[in-house]
Amino acid sequence: MTQLPGLLTGTSQLLDEAIRKDFPILDRQVHDGRKLVYLDNAATSQKPRQVLDALAEYYERHNANVHRGVHVLAEEATALYEGARDKVASFINAPSRDEVIFTKNASESLNLVANMLGWADEPYRVDHETEIVITEMEHHSNIVPWQLLSQRTGAKLKWFGLTDDGRLDLSDIDEIITEKTKIVSFVLVSNILGTVNPVETIIRRAQEVGALVCIDASQAAPHMPLDVQALQADFVAFTGHKMCGPTGIGVLWGRQELLEDLPPFLGGGEMIETVSMHSSTYAPAPHKFEAGTPPIAQAVGLGAAIDYLNSIGMDKILAHEHALTEYAVKRLSEVPELRIIGPTTAEDRGAAISFTLGDIHPHDVGQVLDEQGIAVRVGHHCARPVCLRYGIPATTRASFYLYSTPAEIDALVEGLEHVRNFFG
Repeated sequence: MTQLPGLLTGTSQLLDEAIRKDFPILDRQVHDGRKLVYLDNAATSQKPRQVLDALAEYYERHNANVHRGVHVLAEEATALYEGARDKVASFINAPSRDEVIFTKNASESLNLVANMLGWADEPYRVDHETEIVITEMEHHSNIVPWQLLSQRTGAKLKWFGLTDDGRLDLSDIDEIITEKTKIVSFVLVSNILGTVNPVETIIRRAQEVGALVCIDASQAAPHMPLDVQALQADFVAFTGHKMCGPTGIGVLWGRQELLEDLPPFLGGGEMIETVSMHSSTYAPAPHKFEAGTPPIAQAVGLGAAIDYLNSIGMDKILAHEHALTEYAVKRLSEVPELRIIGPTTAEDRGAAISFTLGDIHPHDVGQVLDEQGIAVRVGHHCARPVCLRYGIPATTRASFYLYSTPAEIDALVEGLEHVRNFFG
């Protein structure tokens, strides 16, 4: 195995490579027998055999709708679905399982919060006299819902800018977050810059003015311990497919008292208590926010993914990725004309590194890398304001996970040399 630099020399911070054997897709060969090097984990992670088996077993033995039936399959499916809710609650240290809402992805979770606040009564209502605060580094999923809410209600949308090294510029925090601020929504770890944001500083200021806080933890939940009580936010959103789970499943955690007071977003079956032709009353949270048939198999798969991550340990995953990121930053800095967009050290950064390579367009970089079996992401990564801020059309992004290895980083660097030679 490749040696890591500095204090992380050796393999003490790295997970056992045997973990890779749990992920069948990593044995794939592409493009005439080239070994797959998968470095697109910030977009979606691969799934271990344990998750694939849990999905197959659900469909083969327990498939039924939940909550409504009294037959054995319905009872088994309900137990598995609600058991997954228990696993999520424990994974994020939620005070109550009833604070865990299943959605189809983090985008839906964030839209749910925005719509709840748009329809809420005082003291939570967002209207033309209030302000919404986000940041310039957000994924579009944490920009567009707030733009829509601002357009509907007349609320003023404000945001924190970025420093040249990819950090949030909080120098004017008292002017951005004011007594008019109703909600502050920001990403815990940037999907394009890799930046880990100073949560305590932002939340402290929001609490001073009585604003609610929503955190997009999509790039945090898969990679580090996530404790919603320690965060002291009001809402936390993340998605399953980036943390070894299936697509089609997301989570919104919210404080119990808020979920009790806020109105539902979607109406239909399961979220009701009583219905007449004149009016309806609603079920308690979380079911108030889960209209219709939920993503049952996907929740079961997410529960299996959480079991898998817990069996390894989130602290170990974090240490593994930090070691890899430090190594990757060092190796990428050796590539001529390569510019990292975002923090250029492993301090307070996650395991996603975006970069440009001279004047070669990122789409061309990605295509040539793909021909060598190296899967990376190219484009604006649903964070176009970041590209505008740094005056670039797009970036190439390499992102790592618990099964990534130093050898794959070496392959990336060798691949980039091939790109440079290919384009002269």
